[in-house]
Amino acid sequence: MFLLRFLMLMLFLFTFTQANEKLCIENNASACYDHALPLVTGENAKVQDMREKGLEYMRKSCILGFTKACDVMGENYYKDKSYMAARPYLEESCNRDIKTACEAVGVIYRDGHDVRQNDVKAKEYFKKACNLDSGDACYNIAMMYRGGFGVKQSRMNEKMYYEKSCAKGLQAGCDRFKELDNEDKGIETSVFSTVKEWFK
Repeated sequence: MFLLRFLMLMLFLFTFTQANEKLCIENNASACYDHALPLVTGENAKVQDMREKGLEYMRKSCILGFTKACDVMGENYYKDKSYMAARPYLEESCNRDIKTACEAVGVIYRDGHDVRQNDVKAKEYFKKACNLDSGDACYNIAMMYRGGFGVKQSRMNEKMYYEKSCAKGLQAGCDRFKELDNEDKGIETSVFSTVKEWFK
């Protein structure tokens, strides 16, 4: 019984895949995406030939206007560290409020990956991602205020963005906010205060 179900499932998947491939050849963007997705994700993504074939279908789907396919293209290029190819896709995705895309573009500009390093642009993308509930992006902005990277140094803004990152679930933001808040209240929380306590 199990073998029969398994064979029926495999037949269905083969038929579905063949149908999507045929529809994709006829310029059906959704079918191209459906055909490409299993080839660029999971275990199949580890097989270079399958992944490249999947990216061909994904690119076609994107060109035909299927925005989810463009998002996947940006993610794949970014993971491959092909930042120049990734950036236009990621910027477009960020314009449609895809949080991870905004974070990635911020990192590209902050670190100068295949672009001129630009902290002001990095902050712009991190701020958008922060507003889309990215704790990491809020934390990155806090660090920019701490070091004065593309912004005027501001302990108040640094602390505010650590608090935002904490509120969005990032523990490192909570820890750093608590540390700064305790310092502002005159409470020692550093390693040295712990050592002092041992010798009292």
